[in-house]
Amino acid sequence: MSVGASLDQQWARIRGRLKDEVGEIAFRSWLQPLSFAGIRGGEVRIVVPTRFMRDWVLTHYADRIRNLWAGENPDVLSIDVVVASANAPSMLTADEDAGEAPRDSDPADGAGGGPVPPAPAPRAAALSQSASYGATSYIGSSYSAGPPSFASDESPTAVASVLEDRTDISAPLDPRFTFENFVVGKPNELAHAAARRVADATSVTFNPLFLYGGVGLGKTHLMHAIAWQIRRNDPNRKVIYLSAEKFMYQFIRALRFKDTMAFKQQFRSVDVLMIDDVQFISGKDSTQEEFFHTFNALVDQNRQVIISADKSPSDLEGMEERLRSRLGWGLVADIHPTTYELRLGILQAKADALNAAIPLKVLEFLAHKITSNVRELEGALNRIVAHAELVGRAISLESTQEVLHDLLRANDRRVTIDEIQKRVAEHFNIRVADMHSARRARAVARPRQVAMYLAKQLTARSLPEIGRKFGGRDHTTVMHAVKKVEELRTTDPAFAEDVELLRRMLES
Repeated sequence: MSVGASLDQQWARIRGRLKDEVGEIAFRSWLQPLSFAGIRGGEVRIVVPTRFMRDWVLTHYADRIRNLWAGENPDVLSIDVVVASANAPSMLTADEDAGEAPRDSDPADGAGGGPVPPAPAPRAAALSQSASYGATSYIGSSYSAGPPSFASDESPTAVASVLEDRTDISAPLDPRFTFENFVVGKPNELAHAAARRVADATSVTFNPLFLYGGVGLGKTHLMHAIAWQIRRNDPNRKVIYLSAEKFMYQFIRALRFKDTMAFKQQFRSVDVLMIDDVQFISGKDSTQEEFFHTFNALVDQNRQVIISADKSPSDLEGMEERLRSRLGWGLVADIHPTTYELRLGILQAKADALNAAIPLKVLEFLAHKITSNVRELEGALNRIVAHAELVGRAISLESTQEVLHDLLRANDRRVTIDEIQKRVAEHFNIRVADMHSARRARAVARPRQVAMYLAKQLTARSLPEIGRKFGGRDHTTVMHAVKKVEELRTTDPAFAEDVELLRRMLES
């Protein structure tokens, strides 16, 4: 047995051990693309396709790989992880089994194994790697049979028209959504500052920038403002802004018209990629796969990625773990629910923009009464201004209550977490203080879980906020409580009736 063959067999056994230890998904994402290039002076050289993957492997797997090598070969003292280049051996392809030995090694490192085919230039290598990843991106439950063929009424002219339409797929930007029109307060100051930094930076600062918050709190406004500012600072930078829904639509169209390479090149050649409402692709395995590799390619090229969602990366259900970890790699900025002061400031700015004379009492009344989100707040202001203009009646507190009676009634029915805790404690005959205590007895823990579940369903509070209201608990505890109650509702009819009764009592 040659030395080269022995080393290859050792590497094959190490890959098999790694696959067993980390699981199929993590192995396929991070370890399968690794290629063994040889040993020199007690140092094993491992080659990876991208800088991003090198950094990840060094941080999370390098020590374990070194220990496994040392167990296989006492001469191994360290490992070196390098990025593929024109001087590096070619990479393992995506369909190689974890137990296979690499097909080529670097003779200069004494591994043997025959001549090494010339590697492509760095740029071509990146495209080639993207293409090999992309081949798996549409192999999933929805596309297991491959891309569908053309419909009978779709002529080549229609296909050309579709591809032409994709030359500029960025969604239109709202001219109202600029930094100048964004009202800053304590709930959104971090997100605003991060957005300004990214928009004005000449180099990539945070990658990705991940903005999250509830409906109507200003995520889309900040996304548009970033795009406007970047275009203003440097019109030559290529910026694509679109919703996750449209990203998925474009991907499906590319599959349908068998034009996935054009899709990949279009998205991976941009300077800034902005995806709004990324939670939309939760559960869409094929789209997640393609987004994952697009994200990888852009980050590796030091291109800016900006994402928004309604939850933090760790709370995005239906999203692959590897994608959640990537989304949380940069800066995650939360936009909290608005405070009274911020709502009043937004109303005053909006009234100035409409050039409408609105009494301060009316603005204060609206800021107190409509607490759900900014969108609803602005909608209420538009209604009272339009009513005044159409009927020729001055805006007053009385006319405001009359015009917005349905909206105000709906907001009056909004439930607080304190009210939920009180009602649930009464129902299960425990103390309200038990909702905040560390007691874990089932007689206390189960009602507490029910209260957390109802808080999630009946309020607009985020998971961390709910956790803080229950004795400073972590958001993962709230997630567990919600899942547990949902499970019990499906298996225990009596329990389900209790929860439904509490919900009706709180909503009435």
